[in-house]
Amino acid sequence: MTVQQEAGVDGEALEVWIDQDLCTGDGICVQYAPEVFELDIDGLAYVKGTGDELLQAPGATTPVPLPLLIDVTDSAKECPGDCIHVRRVSDKVEVYGPDVE
Repeated sequence: MTVQQEAGVDGEALEVWIDQDLCTGDGICVQYAPEVFELDIDGLAYVKGTGDELLQAPGATTPVPLPLLIDVTDSAKECPGDCIHVRRVSDKVEVYGPDVE
């Protein structure tokens, strides 16, 4: 498997996004996975695209790389703002984050 391969639950691709309306700017996500998350000058966290660019559009998603799956899911679990959402690409069902049923 290569670093470019996406992580998955039961082999399904996952993506992550941040709800900036709930972000507290603590930066815990950046500490866990700086390859995926970054704090912007507004003090809020955003996901980064595959070219390392900051994705600032509301609801912007980025693939979860397999080697970073644990770091990304730990970010979602530890986020004080409960604003990190990890979901399956195929059906958009959240598998980690505040909306998990």
